[in-house]
Amino acid sequence: MTIRVMLVDDQELLRTGFRMVLQSQPDIEIVAEAGDGAQALEVLARTAVDVILMDVRMPRLDGVQATRRICLDAEGAPLPDVPKVLILTTFDLDEYAFAALKAGASGFLLKDVPPTELVTAIRAVHAGDAVVAPTTTRRMIDQFAEVLPLPQAQSGPPTLKALTEREREVFLLVAQGLSNGEIAAALTLSEATVKTHVGRILAKLSLRDRVQAVVLAYEAGLLRAGGHV
Repeated sequence: MTIRVMLVDDQELLRTGFRMVLQSQPDIEIVAEAGDGAQALEVLARTAVDVILMDVRMPRLDGVQATRRICLDAEGAPLPDVPKVLILTTFDLDEYAFAALKAGASGFLLKDVPPTELVTAIRAVHAGDAVVAPTTTRRMIDQFAEVLPLPQAQSGPPTLKALTEREREVFLLVAQGLSNGEIAAALTLSEATVKTHVGRILAKLSLRDRVQAVVLAYEAGLLRAGGHV
């Protein structure tokens, strides 16, 4: 299946660079481009897209606001059957990347990402995975904790009550950035069992991926700056 990609960046040179990398891939097709978030929304209204590479700082409508309009409804709930969004950022804009993750993005990439990693990331999010390792997300939380809203509750939101005791254990380990293998070793489970637990957790909490699990854990007061629980 061909992955239909849209490039959204106000710098035409960067779009050209990404296009040159991606158009050589047999399973990726660049179907649209836009110079800002507002134009991206206009293009999406008439073009079928699977994955969007979205810049953060752009005129008229930035990448965070555009991502929110693409991925969430008016009440902030995830919309079904929408394109996956990968945020393009630089090291000094990680706080914006965190905001975009909250807005529904499937992850973020640095603008100097190696071509092979860019291609792998696009394929990963198209398959339903996140491209941001939870440990990287925790580093963002740690670095920008002072500019993020303080958690409102220490016991977590009511939705966490839907988890079983074992699922809650797994959830907390996911939030700390552990892989399925590491969680399996910590809880003396098989990786297949951990994978099943993670899938159920994401479904019960209406989360798209492990990245949003980290965001939820932080906002619920279960994860503090530095990744501690």
